[in-house]
Amino acid sequence: MSSLGTPFTAGAKRVMLCGSGELGKEVVIELQRYGVEVIACDAYPNAPAMQVADRAHVFSMLDGAELRRVIELEKPHLIVPEVEAIATDVLAAIEEEGLSTVIPTARATQLTMNREGIRRMVAEELGCRTSPYAFAATIEEYRAAVEGIGLPCVVKPIMSSSGKGQSTLRSPADIQPAWEHAQAGGRAGAGKVIVEGFVEFDYEITLLTVRHQGGTSFCDPVGHIQVDGDYRESWQPAPMSEAALLRARQMAGDVTAALGGFGVFGVEMFVKDDEVIFSEVSPRPHDTGMVTMISQDLSQFSLHARAILGLPIPNIRTHGPSASCAVVVEGQSKQVRFGNLAEALAEPDTQLRLFGKPEVAGKRRMAVTLARGKDVDEARAKARAVAERMAIEL
Repeated sequence: MSSLGTPFTAGAKRVMLCGSGELGKEVVIELQRYGVEVIACDAYPNAPAMQVADRAHVFSMLDGAELRRVIELEKPHLIVPEVEAIATDVLAAIEEEGLSTVIPTARATQLTMNREGIRRMVAEELGCRTSPYAFAATIEEYRAAVEGIGLPCVVKPIMSSSGKGQSTLRSPADIQPAWEHAQAGGRAGAGKVIVEGFVEFDYEITLLTVRHQGGTSFCDPVGHIQVDGDYRESWQPAPMSEAALLRARQMAGDVTAALGGFGVFGVEMFVKDDEVIFSEVSPRPHDTGMVTMISQDLSQFSLHARAILGLPIPNIRTHGPSASCAVVVEGQSKQVRFGNLAEALAEPDTQLRLFGKPEVAGKRRMAVTLARGKDVDEARAKARAVAERMAIEL
């Protein structure tokens, strides 16, 4: 890219977000620093990214006709998916017609929206090591898949995120409830599932991989804890051997090269001794990567903005051991309040991001705490302490 224009003029660079959650909000903030005109879209009003964007549209990202209408109305130069559940056939057609560029590519959004597409590409085309797996479209196929994989195993809808519809099967009594849970939890409704066998691993990481005009760059590995498939804590750098790190970078480089395009990819992996096992990949900033808002001079959101705008990324400077802790609120409220913040943030090298989500119904991630420490353990303890000191009012 040779130049960037000014918002609301004929020369403006326009970017449209499909999905407007907390990760999208940070991407919008970074794009605004470059004078980009941003349009945020989501299925509900006043979503986090909408609060900092120039314009917003409310509709389901699975509504292909409305998605095309808004794209043709706004004429974005770049379309940036923030969620998996999108009418990807429309994005493919838009890209094919030359109306806009999909980040990283329409093909990448199609493959990664569907766990079957990405798993077959990684395991069967690229030959990367993965957990044992089988796909099932009917209850009969599902029962056969569970029998073939064996217990314990994990069942997920092929289209879901943040642990929705996911179950761990430990006994035959879990088989039917897990199927029903997966059918209810899929992003696009009931459908096919993936049954994954357990793999022995020492720890899991996210390797934030950045494809940009100058090549491919890697952030330090991010360690993380998930509960029911949803991120709760992350830290950077995750300690790992040099051999494992080299293998992880090789695998992440191969997977993201196959997907193509520019931007940040969150590549999740299991590590056993020096061996690396592929888990999942997101063609966008990753929730576990929120730690980079305090651990790096260029957060994953800064890197994503630079990469998709065609700007160089000559280096990524880190600030030492850091951690993040998700603040999950449970209950029913349209006026959540966060109190005791002065005490919560009294310790040095701590930060807080309130996402601004308009309501909670059940369990919802509403904020994240950030901290630096002399080592990862101290940083994690400080991030947890900030979260624990907050007073949540529903």
